Amino acid sequence: MFLLTSALLGYIYSPRLDSAPPRWVNFAHGLLLFLYQTFDAVDGKQARRTDSSSPLGELFDHGCDALACAFEGLAFGSTAMCGRTTFWFWVISAVPFYCATWEHYFTNTLILPAVNGPTEGLMLIYLSHFFTAIVGSEWWAQQFGKSLPFLSWVPFIHEITTYKAVLFLMVAFAVIPTVTFNVCNVYKVVQARKASMLLALAMGSMILAHLCDEPKGLKTGMCMSLLYLPFAIANALTARLNDGVPSVDESLVLLGYCAFTGTLYLHFATSVVHEITTALGIFCFRITRKEA
Repeated sequence: MFLLTSALLGYIYSPRLDSAPPRWVNFAHGLLLFLYQTFDAVDGKQARRTDSSSPLGELFDHGCDALACAFEGLAFGSTAMCGRTTFWFWVISAVPFYCATWEHYFTNTLILPAVNGPTEGLMLIYLSHFFTAIVGSEWWAQQFGKSLPFLSWVPFIHEITTYKAVLFLMVAFAVIPTVTFNVCNVYKVVQARKASMLLALAMGSMILAHLCDEPKGLKTGMCMSLLYLPFAIANALTARLNDGVPSVDESLVLLGYCAFTGTLYLHFATSVVHEITTALGIFCFRITRKEA
């Protein structure tokens, strides 16, 4: 709820993520992210203290982290006035998270370096929100050389906007090394099993289908979200035939797609939670076990 509130604030005060929101909104983004990180750490400690750790708890933990990639991307896009570039900030948060989960699947160990995203990465982000609450969002929209004069000597990068420079630096010094580290660890495990990376992907999907007693294949229910795309594409094409005006307002199309995919995700999440709680004989939000 913390990050959902943060994303909604960003949408309300900066609908296209290219205008400066009030500075209290930037402060709220930082505070809500700090609360999310704190509660994310506390729930795991509470589960260990009460001896109530379960696969359901891990599902909630990683599920909330996955949603955080999207919601915090919107919040940061609002703070830094990134506009359409916000999509790439989501990509550089989602890709390392996916690769870390992929690595965990094969190595059975969640390997985090000394400086990692869930700890220092989130800390840097909410400190950026607090910093922006002081200097204003315009700081991110000016040239990198003006924002950080002592780095104005760096070629190429000093001429682009600050948020784009930060994006490039994150890709070069955070995303690429992290993903490379994940791939190397998985490669070692796969090679030790005398297999190949492509086989690893295929077998992972087949094992999942076998455990879920589903037909073998590489399908996923979330692919249903693609069913909406033909309508969105057709609506965009009608603009070419109607003097640039689409049949349905693009904002409504995007809101409809958001509602459609949100419904798919809620159905997926509630179905998985119900299956796990039934199989383990536990409640979702209670520590006591169900009676046999």
